[in-house]
Amino acid sequence: NNCTYCIASHTASAFGKGMTDGMFKELQAVIGMANETNKLVTGYQVEVDERFKPPLPKK
Repeated sequence: NNCTYCIASHTASAFGKGMTDGMFKELQAVIGMANETNKLVTGYQVEVDERFKPPLPKK
């Protein structure tokens, strides 16, 4: 949600539970790729695949 407090508290908590600098950098890379993909799909107005449209099948 891009809240400064949330980012700081969750980051501190993750480091407190053993996250390394390398893990943090990898996490940031994954978040960046997801954000970029989301922006591209939104910009190109890509249609949702039929299999993902509601109603979703029950398991």
